[in-house]
Amino acid sequence: MAKIRLVLDTRKSAKIANTELFPIAIRLFHRKTRIIRLPYSTSPSAWDDKMMKIKKSAIVNEDIDCSDVNEIIYDKLHIARKLIVEFGDSIDLISPDILVGLIKKAWDKAVGISIREEVENGLTLSEWGKVIIDRKLKSNKPGTAEWYNNGINAFNKFNANQDIRLDEINVTFLKDFQIDRESKGNSNNAISSYMRAIRAIYNSAIKEDQFVTKKNPFEHFKIPATRRTKKKAIVKMNFLKIRDLCYKKGSPIWHAKNYTLIMFNCRGMNFVDLVKLQVKDMVNDRIFYGRSKTGDQLSVRITDELRKILGFYIHDKTENDYLFPANYDGSTKRYEKYKSLRRRMNGYLKIIANDVGIKEAFTTYTIRHSWATIAKFMGISTEIISEGLGHNSLRTTEIYLKSFTNTVLDEANELVVS
Repeated sequence: MAKIRLVLDTRKSAKIANTELFPIAIRLFHRKTRIIRLPYSTSPSAWDDKMMKIKKSAIVNEDIDCSDVNEIIYDKLHIARKLIVEFGDSIDLISPDILVGLIKKAWDKAVGISIREEVENGLTLSEWGKVIIDRKLKSNKPGTAEWYNNGINAFNKFNANQDIRLDEINVTFLKDFQIDRESKGNSNNAISSYMRAIRAIYNSAIKEDQFVTKKNPFEHFKIPATRRTKKKAIVKMNFLKIRDLCYKKGSPIWHAKNYTLIMFNCRGMNFVDLVKLQVKDMVNDRIFYGRSKTGDQLSVRITDELRKILGFYIHDKTENDYLFPANYDGSTKRYEKYKSLRRRMNGYLKIIANDVGIKEAFTTYTIRHSWATIAKFMGISTEIISEGLGHNSLRTTEIYLKSFTNTVLDEANELVVS
């Protein structure tokens, strides 16, 4: 329980220069000490600390209506104490500074709603967002954590760089945020990304009983629809040309070429999943790995080309060693290293693209998109392609209802990469 009393603030820094007097104040202790100065002052000898009032007999107080002042300051103390009692256990939900602000609001009687209701709905976006972000970081999902953080920063920046409370997010705020971002040239995809991150944080606070809303703004506001970014897939002939490229063995671009072909042979494996592979993930004629994005376990049969490339990487390694020099353990603390690896890989892919005459943008994601597109053009069903890519979302679940065996997927993969 918070403690509160009337005091004379006799700190040297509090002394009033012109009068040499000290201000009367409310001293609040709630995890930390806070001083709320009142518009009255006196000297230490003219202040009765035990009774918490100014002395009528003191000369320095002769021009003051002591009875009136004592009544006013005691009323303020009484209101503050009553407020703290009314909070009950809810007081643990608020910080010392917020409590000071609410006491001042109670004094001014400027609050249009129940102060207790305001406290219990006083959770801020950053406060709850930090909880969600920390969970993602602990579960080694730094990419998702970064997505949440970007949304929070965008919302708070729009809110004059102030942390916004969840109960302050309404339909009008969302509309204004969207218009502001559009005026800055942001795409619908960028705006949607920010808003979906905040919606996830907002709804999780409700689901976990951290926040009560009378009206969920996200149920009454349509987040801008995302437009599928037009990605140009690379035709199969270009992958055949990449196979014929000759680079110095062991050089960074030589590894980049190998990574490209490995990802292609592994049904468009994501780069993040590639760099996390360990020797023990190879069992007999298969590679087993978990998709970093969804956690789903996938397996792919090792093709002849894949076996030949992997032969170099498994030499003199134990089962717990990473397959590739660009290893990444999937941990949050090494996420920045992974992003640096990905940037370098995409840089080498530009060189590879130029060497084989690819005019389109060529990135790690292009490899994945190309595998799917080549498969589609070769008549492989959308369902098999989806299963092969390891898609797992509500949308894909509604579209792709049938699961396929590894045999079917392996046959489809052989057809694509052969």
